Order: sequence, then C-alpha cells, then structure tokens
Amino acid sequence: MQGYIINFNRVKDEDLIVTVLTKKNILTLYRFYGARHSHINLGYKIDFEAKSSIKSTIPQLSGVLHLAHKWNLVHDRMFIWQAYIKLFYLHLKDVDEIHDFYFDLLDECSSIWHSQNPKRVAIEAYTKLLEYEGRLHDEFICFNCEQPIQDNPTLIRSFLPAHEKCVWSNTFERLHVKNLFSTKSCMFMSDEDVDRLWKIMLEGF
Repeated sequence: MQGYIINFNRVKDEDLIVTVLTKKNILTLYRFYGARHSHINLGYKIDFEAKSSIKSTIPQLSGVLHLAHKWNLVHDRMFIWQAYIKLFYLHLKDVDEIHDFYFDLLDECSSIWHSQNPKRVAIEAYTKLLEYEGRLHDEFICFNCEQPIQDNPTLIRSFLPAHEKCVWSNTFERLHVKNLFSTKSCMFMSDEDVDRLWKIMLEGF
C-alpha cells in the first residue's frame, strides 16, 4: 500500500503516531521505535503495511519504504511541501474514507515539484481541490456584502472573492484571478501575487 505521511506525533520513548493519506483512506498507525527502522518524515511518500498488533490498539506501521523524490533533499522545496501537507492533514483529519482525488492530486504535485515554483504548483492544485469540493466561487460575488464585484477583487481564506472596501485588503488583477479559477493556472500572476496567495492558502483549506 502507498500513501503520504501527513502528520505524526511522538509518544512514549521514540514511538510515533503516524497519519497516512492513501487512495481510499486516512489511516492512523503506530510506529514502534527500532534501530532497524527506516527514517520517516512529514510529507514522505511511502510504501507500507498496516498490521494489527498486540502492543497497541491501533494498527502498526510496518515494512516502510520511502518512495523518494529528487527534491526531498532540497531544503526550500521540502519546507514548502511540508507546510502544504499540513494543510491536507488539518482539512482531512476527521475523515476516514476518501476519494482517490486527494492522493492523486498530491501525486500530480510531487511529480512537478522539482521543476516549477512549488508555491505556484500548490496554488494551482488548491484551485482544483476547491472546484472538486464545490467551493470555487468564480462568479465574483462578494462573500461579505453579497453584491457583484465589478472591479479588481481581493481574495480571503478559501480564495473567497470580496470587495476591497469590505475586507480592507489589496486586490488582484481581475483577469488573472478569472484565469486562475477557469484554467487552474497562475501563469500570468507575478511572484509577488503568488506569495500573497500562498499566505492566504496557509490560513487553511
């Protein structure tokens, strides 16, 4: 079975409680400490087994093989990836069974993470997630006053459009936002705008 480690917490000694996103499930597994165990980290894609154990009430994470990517050793890219992965955990932590959309989306991101600006990859993937969940508000209606936005919009958490005067935040070029929402591409956005969108996304899915 394959999955992405989206969270882990240390418990007694060096043991871990690990949360793994697979194609169909969010699994909570126990990782017993041992010198022969391979190293794992937040955001790693792994091949593994989930085994029942008499030592724990939850299944044991066993037979772990890290399915490494080139960029796992590139600090800046790995740092952004781990921040991105944490958002998935917070968004899905109360879910057990899920559609393979989420696993496939991470697979798609990880395959191009090394060759593109990772913040752009994450933002474009996030718009796909919003659309998949029916939360992409591309009609440009202000979430606050519920009136049409005729000028350049600003965006808040979940990329909700709003009037500048309603939230007192800097705007984005209307056509660029429209292009992002329709094509899931931020190609025409400046790096400064991408950084702003990244910060908005970090507020939560």
